[in-house]
Amino acid sequence: MNSSISPDNLGASVTRDLANKLVPLFEEASAGAIAVDAEARITWINQSYMDVLGIRRLPDVLGRPIKEVIPTSRLQEVVRSGRPILLDIMELRGMHLVVTRLPIRDEQGRVTGGIAFVLYDDLQPLTPLVAKYRKLQRELDHARRALARRSTRYDMSDFVGLSPATLEVKRRARLAANRNTPVLLLGETGTGKEVLAQAIHASSARADQPFIAVNLAAIPENLLEAEFFGVAPGAYTGADKRTREGKFQLAHGGTLFLDEVGDMPLPMQAKLLRALQEKEVEPLGSNQPLKVDVRLIAATSRDLEGMIAEGAFRSDLYYRLNVLQLRVPPLRERLSDLGVLCEAILKHLAAENDLYAEITPEAVELLSGYDWPGNVRELRNVLEQALTLNEHVSVLGTRELEPLLPGERLALHAGDTPPGPVRRLADVVAEAEREAIRSALRANEGNKAAAARSLGISRSVLYEKLGKLSGNQDA
Repeated sequence: MNSSISPDNLGASVTRDLANKLVPLFEEASAGAIAVDAEARITWINQSYMDVLGIRRLPDVLGRPIKEVIPTSRLQEVVRSGRPILLDIMELRGMHLVVTRLPIRDEQGRVTGGIAFVLYDDLQPLTPLVAKYRKLQRELDHARRALARRSTRYDMSDFVGLSPATLEVKRRARLAANRNTPVLLLGETGTGKEVLAQAIHASSARADQPFIAVNLAAIPENLLEAEFFGVAPGAYTGADKRTREGKFQLAHGGTLFLDEVGDMPLPMQAKLLRALQEKEVEPLGSNQPLKVDVRLIAATSRDLEGMIAEGAFRSDLYYRLNVLQLRVPPLRERLSDLGVLCEAILKHLAAENDLYAEITPEAVELLSGYDWPGNVRELRNVLEQALTLNEHVSVLGTRELEPLLPGERLALHAGDTPPGPVRRLADVVAEAEREAIRSALRANEGNKAAAARSLGISRSVLYEKLGKLSGNQDA
């Protein structure tokens, strides 16, 4: 060997058998070799590699993270994933090195470190091959970015509406997109929480990375841990012999969306909190924690604060998730958006079915008399039913839509008063808005900040609306 360092000094992360058999063989044929432990900290390096890196003293690098010494190294990826990178071209200080990287496992199969060998340090004769490699690498990066973009179907324009409540939600969503903090989306089912989650991701610096969604209400409790954190090879009888990555690993570098987080059982809440605090996960059947970098967005239709009071949700997890909160208003609180929502939904449905479809103003007014317990999801369902049941009709009117709305809901919303003259929808909505503001101010004893919070709007929007009430003092 061309090093004064014995293979026996590789440390606990390398077994004596591996050191004695493989290291001399590879080192003799290589231009440098280096080993790291389970935390990707350098445990050994031979003299050849020290010369390449310009390292004079071994103690200067022992124990340091390999990324600090070799920024372009991918050895930490090998340690994290347990998968080798057999041939890779690494750029280092103007040089191009052909490198092989291998994980090191103990007798139980756990990854305890990694080792890399520089197989070739002069690529001048291989210039055409390097050029092709770079071209393929660029194409691969482009394909990865395109695939990441395809993981989200929605952007900010897909949360449709121009009402003050909608504009305030979109303002806060854009604010969230410019930060890396956790976001908590609160709102009834069908209000568009996942649309907003995808829009925040698509507008963020992580847009080129994965967006992974998990619906906690749809996963059996006994499978949650494996779904989140993954499974090590042979973790239990019948388990795959390969590593199964969990949602945290799949979302690494991107966004993890936890839908219906209020349905998460308490034991899993504790494990999720630890993963968020430590920024690492431990697959089932493994004692090897893996570092993960995810941006978390959670959503729920449940009252988390009430659940905390009942002991059904951890307060420490709630505070970890509730850094930036967005309340997504129900459809009945933004009825002025009904017309543009119908147009957007019909445009989408028409494109899916290769047809033309629109809706009359009278039909929109009819829909505004319904309280929409299922929110935008229910509205889409009603419009899709109307198109399906009236396949030869391209313009939906009251005749097509009225049979699809439950009569008791319409009656409840309309009240028992006899029908009067037809009023403009804008006037009806404006009056409802004024009454909502008055009620909120009364309920909060004139405290405008508290009234704005209860209405789900910002204080500045409330002041703007108060200014439009033409000096009406009881508002």
